[in-house]
Amino acid sequence: MTELLIKLFIKNSKDTKDVKVRLAYGNLAGIVGILCNVLLFVGKYLIGTIFGSIAIAADAINNLSDASSNIVSLIGFKLGSKKADEEHPFGHARYEYLAGLVVCVIIVAIGLSLAKESILKVIHPSEVDCNVLMIVVMLISIAVKLWMSIFNKKIGMKIESDTLIATAADSRNDVISTSAVVVATILCKVTGWNIIDGIAGIGVAVFILYSGIGLIKETLSPLLGKVPAAEFVNHITEKIQSYPGVIGVHDLMIHDYGPGNRLVSFHVEMDANADVMYSHDVIDRIERDLLNQDDLVATIHFDPVIASDSHVAELRSFLQQEVASLDTRANIHDLRIVPGPTHTNVIFDCAVPAEYITEKQRRGAKLAAALRAAVERKWPDHFCIIKLEPDYSAGIHETK
Repeated sequence: MTELLIKLFIKNSKDTKDVKVRLAYGNLAGIVGILCNVLLFVGKYLIGTIFGSIAIAADAINNLSDASSNIVSLIGFKLGSKKADEEHPFGHARYEYLAGLVVCVIIVAIGLSLAKESILKVIHPSEVDCNVLMIVVMLISIAVKLWMSIFNKKIGMKIESDTLIATAADSRNDVISTSAVVVATILCKVTGWNIIDGIAGIGVAVFILYSGIGLIKETLSPLLGKVPAAEFVNHITEKIQSYPGVIGVHDLMIHDYGPGNRLVSFHVEMDANADVMYSHDVIDRIERDLLNQDDLVATIHFDPVIASDSHVAELRSFLQQEVASLDTRANIHDLRIVPGPTHTNVIFDCAVPAEYITEKQRRGAKLAAALRAAVERKWPDHFCIIKLEPDYSAGIHETK
């Protein structure tokens, strides 16, 4: 069914990087969601009112709130597709993140409302009627919501949309909550304990609140600047290191301005004795290929390194092995030596997890001390001068 809808309503559906195609996916998901949720609201609200079930009526209101969430998603996709302008040179794609955050807040609001109504139902239980029609309507609701969860998740994964993934999670919550309502309704009928209806409502509310708070954290993460996915970082670094003349890459920073709108900056190490025009040409190719093949706007800093000095190469290899044994997330770069009559200064940067040089400064200092000690054991006249710096990409190893 999902593939049929995509085929009918989305042109060039495979080109998900295109802003218009992405907007078409968002519109399709939003419209389908609104129609399904409004129909479910009408059916369940009537059944809940007629048969006196607060759990069913509350579940119906939940569907109406879901329809409003779909409207928010539609608006988010529409605003996020706006082109860059003078005031927003990086575009408006982050509107989609904000829309996802609003959807998550609505989920939490629904959970709080359901919790309140369910507590009142426990305090003042009332009779819950149960018949075949009511059960059939609820089972249909479960089936529809299960399909909506799969539908939104599939589209969300296709276009990498946190908003639609949150919407899919909301539909999954509805499947669980409605299933709980059906079970509670049957148990009320069989046992005569009408308090079960309210208790089931409380259980569902707790689950919705837990899920909603978790989704808020996930949706806030890209707005706050979360660490990029390891697969994405590895893809970029492996690609950069595949170019001729590139010895290492470090200081990678990824700036996320919304789906399909990311900027990257990093340093590439190349032989200082190589022709500068050749090195510049390689860097230009990397920037062009990242833009054309990965839709990434790149800014690259060129670091010349002495590649012909065998002792520098030996030191680099030794330090890389040592730092890997101490912490696989750390790495060294910009290594150079300054020989002297009594000692040799070994100068390099060591990238470590960001918290090592904030609240966990001792761990960074211990790491640096261990590296100094290792070098001095092997070369007693060598002294390390180490600059610790935060690694914003969760660890990149500089060699091929």
